[in-house]
Amino acid sequence: MTFKDQIIQGVPEQLPGKKTYPKGVNRAPKRKDILTKEEKKLAIRNALRYFPKAWHKELSEEFLSELKDFGRIYMYRFKPDYKMYARPIEDYPSKSRKAAAIMLMIQNNLDPAVAQHPEELITYGGNGAVFQNWAQYLLCMKYLSQMTEEQTLHMYSGHPMGLFPSDKKAPRVIVTNGMMIPNYSKPDDLEKYNALGVTQYGQMTAGSFMYIGPQGIVHGTTITLMNAFRKILKEGETTKGKVFLTSGLGGMSGAQPKAGDITGCITICAEVNEKAARKRYEQGWASVIIDDMDELVERVKEAKENLEVLSIAFHGNVVDVWERFDKENIFIHVGSDQTSLHNPWSGGYYPVGLSFDDANKMISEDPDGFKKLVQESLRRQASAINRHAAKGTYFFDYGNAFLLEASRAGADIMGEKEGEFIYPTYVQDILGPMCFDYGFGPFRWVCTSGNAEDLDKSDQIALEVMRKIQEGAPKEIQLQMNDNIIWIKNAKKNKLVVGSQARILYADAEGRAKIASAFNDAIADGKISAPIVLGRDHHDVSGTDSPFRETSNIYDGSQFTADMSIHNVIGDSFRGATWVSIHNGGGVGWGEVSNGGFGMVLDGSQQAEKQLRSMLFYDVNNGIARRSWARNKEALFAIKREMDRSPDLKVTLPNLVEENLLDNLDI
Repeated sequence: MTFKDQIIQGVPEQLPGKKTYPKGVNRAPKRKDILTKEEKKLAIRNALRYFPKAWHKELSEEFLSELKDFGRIYMYRFKPDYKMYARPIEDYPSKSRKAAAIMLMIQNNLDPAVAQHPEELITYGGNGAVFQNWAQYLLCMKYLSQMTEEQTLHMYSGHPMGLFPSDKKAPRVIVTNGMMIPNYSKPDDLEKYNALGVTQYGQMTAGSFMYIGPQGIVHGTTITLMNAFRKILKEGETTKGKVFLTSGLGGMSGAQPKAGDITGCITICAEVNEKAARKRYEQGWASVIIDDMDELVERVKEAKENLEVLSIAFHGNVVDVWERFDKENIFIHVGSDQTSLHNPWSGGYYPVGLSFDDANKMISEDPDGFKKLVQESLRRQASAINRHAAKGTYFFDYGNAFLLEASRAGADIMGEKEGEFIYPTYVQDILGPMCFDYGFGPFRWVCTSGNAEDLDKSDQIALEVMRKIQEGAPKEIQLQMNDNIIWIKNAKKNKLVVGSQARILYADAEGRAKIASAFNDAIADGKISAPIVLGRDHHDVSGTDSPFRETSNIYDGSQFTADMSIHNVIGDSFRGATWVSIHNGGGVGWGEVSNGGFGMVLDGSQQAEKQLRSMLFYDVNNGIARRSWARNKEALFAIKREMDRSPDLKVTLPNLVEENLLDNLDI
């Protein structure tokens, strides 16, 4: 059968032969054995409903084995034999070009060059899944091949519920992931209901078909790192020979050494999984790989002395590095952490003193013991960080729940105010006031032709638009404009493409709309040969409610509410998004965050022009309005400026209160 025939077929008519897992691939850790005997029966019953009754006996035994071996039913037998990657849009069988673009995005998320655990349909973060199993993938792709412009596919946590009649202006796909009743949103609830096959953790861009490999986070990491150094360097100092220590080289964290190279410092990124470390090194995200601590110490000392720009993938535990650098008195200028601590008990963080294989075995065989070791390791790591901070290291939480989990482990990281940490999140110190409050965030696009030439043209278009906007931009956002112009000028040189021909650029509502409009014109004129998919990271101005990350610089108490992300998705859906998604969980963990995203297909039409202007305007200004109501100074400036430019926008503004008035009250 041809590729198109296999897509159209969906679940095969004949039972395919059983597959053996390939050797040497980066496998997801075995999940916790949490189901009772009756619940395991239910999990198998749930899985079998995708298949004809005649197959049930054979598959029931196989699915039980998967449940025992992996803690999940992945239905590996049904993984397609064709290569998984983002093909040119014309290669997909479809009645709707928008549906074909969505198929392209799904396959990009599952491309082994992009995905962290592709055999288990996990894109990044250890458990950020596109689907729960391969039957869901097959069924979803079949529905997309059948979809017309007057149908919408509704996706329930990876499960394609079906095609429903809708309207040409409606989204083609609606995605939800992990949307639990609030009292059932603790970590063990995820383990249980995911094992039952009724929900999944979509992370952010994994479950919404919008992941573009490490490039998606490189830009945000670069902006964060540049500004972290700006906070500590003296006038005239450069980043050469300065040390940035962090950890995590999984799905997205190849971004860290690349961002360090772009910033111009020495980056040490520790990773306990040798396959992950080697993959990022071989892909060019790190310049050297080292697995010996003595060698690491000597190489860093040499690089500091020679003022080098160097990125090191260190195969080892970052706790050992923090402690050894303390003993060697190697000064760390900037420190952070990007292990997947949103998922601390199932492979998101590996305790010091335990091998990677032994840790994975312990996760399933002794979860309580593993949890104790993780928390002990977090206390040690925090203690070592504190010693470095006392010497002058600037440490920030990079939104992976490091400080949150360290506090739950009893580490010495609490500040004077109740619930406050001694270290800031990068949103509190950098991205919140500098970017999100002004409306700047991770706008991205994918050229569906698959041609690098189209991406080059789009880069040039974006550069021209940004330069023109900068000419009339106020002084408050000149630094942001300049950093992003430099970024897009050097994007090709930095070799950021993995998988699809994609690009990311931090832009505000004005920039996003004008860039998108210019793309749409170029498609209409034939200067760009095929549609472009617009999207963004959920880690943005208004897509995510996350009190320990995206909304950690909200101080009116509403950081623990989720209204903004819900309004974002609903508002985008009727303003022209091609697909929308809303997830429970994300970068900081299940039950800790609500996040929403969108995809929009530009096809050169007048309708696309109308929709992009309406949707992109709301997608950004929804968040600025909320941030201004929280009394954020930069957001107040941004929303007032937008209301001056857009007479139809009328936003409720706060009346500011003098602090001494409250201090004088007898409370």
